[in-house]
Amino acid sequence: MNMDRRLTQGTGEWFAMVGSMMCDAARGFGLSPDLTVSFVERYTDGVVLADGSIQGIRFDITNGIPTFRYGVGRGEGGDITIEITSSVARKLNLVKTTDPEYKAAVKSALQSGGMKVQGDPALLGNWFSQIHDPIVELTI
Repeated sequence: MNMDRRLTQGTGEWFAMVGSMMCDAARGFGLSPDLTVSFVERYTDGVVLADGSIQGIRFDITNGIPTFRYGVGRGEGGDITIEITSSVARKLNLVKTTDPEYKAAVKSALQSGGMKVQGDPALLGNWFSQIHDPIVELTI
């Protein structure tokens, strides 16, 4: 995959880029071989894909090995599950964490119900919070 060009947020190619970046970051973090955790992010108003799943990503670390898949089931969850509208996801994926608007947008999304988080994203490790800005740089 060409990581030098920007991709349209929410497309299959964009989710593949995000999943690849998550796997690379997790591997670079030095995961414990005992770590098993799952993360699902699903667009609550996501497009139905050819296989019947909807827009979203499932990311698993199983015995220290990260993998991902594009497309999730409507009721699929993980140890960490984020349900988000496509418009909130778009807004957040265009703003870097250093921009004061980012924290305000997250707070607003949580308060409005446009984003719901179940579980603790910190279970994934410190690398998880460090990939947002590189994803923003590759997103249009």
